[in-house]
Amino acid sequence: MSTIKSLDELKKIREQSLKKMELRTVGAEKDSIKILIGMATCGIAAGARDTLSGILDEIDKQNLDNVYVVQVGCMGYCYAEPVVQVNMPGKEPIVYGNIDAKKGREIINKHIQKGELLEDLIISKSFHRV
Repeated sequence: MSTIKSLDELKKIREQSLKKMELRTVGAEKDSIKILIGMATCGIAAGARDTLSGILDEIDKQNLDNVYVVQVGCMGYCYAEPVVQVNMPGKEPIVYGNIDAKKGREIINKHIQKGELLEDLIISKSFHRV
């Protein structure tokens, strides 16, 4: 772990952290894309924190302001953790399983940006939102 050597460096770290936090709260409008990441004990043990970081970094890198990320508890797919659900307006939710940071970035680049489903990673796309 590196040490902070100046006030400017501390301010820069603060700004970067606040920007990442905004991705979790901003954009909660009706036409926004919502990404749910299972962060229960099973998800965290399987690497969901890395998945979350990868997805947040990619959203930030691509400056997507209509996508927000929500950490949720157990989604019932413990065998396939880390699990990511994508809710796009007007479409059925898609649940992806065994998602690491690299695959999370792929979800952003293909599913979110181009509308292409990652068929090999889908574990469920046949349920209704409550």
